[in-house]
Order: sequence, then C-alpha cells, then structure tokens
Amino acid sequence: MARELKKKCRFIDSPTLGATENMAIDKSLLSEIDLPIFRLYTWEENCFSIGRFQKIEDIENWQIYGKNWAKRVTGGGLLLHGFDVSYTIVVPVKSLGKKSVKESYEYNCEFIFNFYKNLGLNPKWAKDILPNSLSHSSFCQEGFEPYDIIIDGKKIGGNAQKRTKELILQHGSIPLFKDSREKSGFSLEELGIGLSIKETKKLLKKSFYKTYNYEDLN
Repeated sequence: MARELKKKCRFIDSPTLGATENMAIDKSLLSEIDLPIFRLYTWEENCFSIGRFQKIEDIENWQIYGKNWAKRVTGGGLLLHGFDVSYTIVVPVKSLGKKSVKESYEYNCEFIFNFYKNLGLNPKWAKDILPNSLSHSSFCQEGFEPYDIIIDGKKIGGNAQKRTKELILQHGSIPLFKDSREKSGFSLEELGIGLSIKETKKLLKKSFYKTYNYEDLN
C-alpha cells in the first residue's frame, strides 16, 4: 500500500499578547487562505474573552475577571486566559468533506484529545460520559457541549467555531496552571502535569501534525 503523502500547513507561533491583539489576529485569519493554518499563542495575565453574541454589560461584576478583554469571532461564553496555551485552526470547509458541524468539532479536537492521551491522561468526550448534563452557560467552563473534553470528571479547556461559506475557524484553550479567579475551570497542574509553555506548544504541534498528517512548509 502506497504511503499517504503529507499535507502542507502554515504554522504560526505567536508571542504573548493582550486579548484585543490575539482576537484581531484570529479575525484576520478568516480572510482568503491558500493553505490550512495552525496557530499557537498565549495571553497576558488576567485576560479574558467573551463570545460574539455576549454583551459585556450583561455579565455581572465582569471587572473582577480583569480589564484586558476582547470579543471572539466565535460564540460561547466568557473564558478566562493568561494561564493557558490557545490554538486556532483555519481550514477550507471542503477539506472536511460532508462532516456535520458536530462531527467537525470532534475532528478538529482530535489532536487535543491525543495530546492529553500522550500525557498519560484518560480524556473522554462529554457526550459519552455526561449525556444528561449537556448545557449552555454564560461562562465557558460551566457549560458542557458534546465535544468538550472531560478528564477525571472535570471539563478541561474549551473550543468554539466560526464558519463562513468557505472557511472554518476553530480555536480553543489548554489550561496549564491553576488560576485564582473564579470560573477559571480545571488545569493540567491540578492533574499533576507540569508543563512549560514552550513544552506545551511543542507537544501540541507534534500532536496536530501527526493526527492530521501535516508537515511544515519549511
């Protein structure tokens, strides 16, 4: 059997930025692309983002989460940042074939699922172990979507999508450290996993390229 040829992908490793800068970059990636894009990035301390349909004034006492915030191009609830590594994937809609929206979430989250497995953890999809607890929330870490990743009964990170006629942008968060703010969710540190940002980015990139059979342009 002939070996499957690796696909090309454009990789972006962004420096630590504020919420406005990070979300502006993601928005810019929704313009026409020639190749799939995989971006990894981090946030300044005490950042947070809100879903595109949320109004900041509707979030009670939003100032306690910080003043460095921005609205995402995707939906979902308020998500705290500054202790996490985030990713963005941009791919042509046609590259996912006939996958439904839910199926595309599972496909695009597979590399994170594998990342956690490679750390010796036992990730599960929320739909498989919490089918009666699926719900929306104004805060990302308090809701359970079907393809949220659950480890030891706790939701870890979050993911959201923006779709146009031509493109799918999906971004999400991998929490590394425990954050002192309420509603920050669960982290790898609390699972006994100690990783630096550099190590995390390296492992995420490796998992992404292996999962989807990509290779660097260089």
